[in-house]
Amino acid sequence: MKPMKDLNELLVHDLQDLYDAEHQISEALPKMVEAASSEELKTAFQEHLAQTEEHIKRLKEAFRLLNKRAQRVSCKGMQGLIEEGSELMQEQSTGEVLDAALIAAAQKVEHYEMAAYGSARTYAYLLDMKDVAQLLQQTLDEEETTDKSLTQIAGRLNAEAIR
Repeated sequence: MKPMKDLNELLVHDLQDLYDAEHQISEALPKMVEAASSEELKTAFQEHLAQTEEHIKRLKEAFRLLNKRAQRVSCKGMQGLIEEGSELMQEQSTGEVLDAALIAAAQKVEHYEMAAYGSARTYAYLLDMKDVAQLLQQTLDEEETTDKSLTQIAGRLNAEAIR
């Protein structure tokens, strides 16, 4: 990879990284739906899968606005988080403890995404690319809502995992 010479190149790189991350998430979420025992958690993961597909569409639109081809750059951070979540699913049996582990893994992913989308959005604003920034802000808002929803679900399910 060649060095990035300006903020515009960094923005494009970060969008490519996010594009790959969202694809990785879209592949991992169905496994999480299957592993979850709580219907509420299964529904939350299914809803986030639908949102993830929208996030991918928004990223494609951002690339279009930048006159760049939508291209993936390997997101090693997301790869690590997903591998960690996969290991948790294999280590835990079933039930409430697995649900608690799934929520924790999902929130790690959400926090990574919030940091990445927040940075990219800021770069877009600084570069006066308001349309791109608004697309990224819309996704960031959804990621924050998903995180809050997972926290609420955890509040209910984690208490069951104690027993």
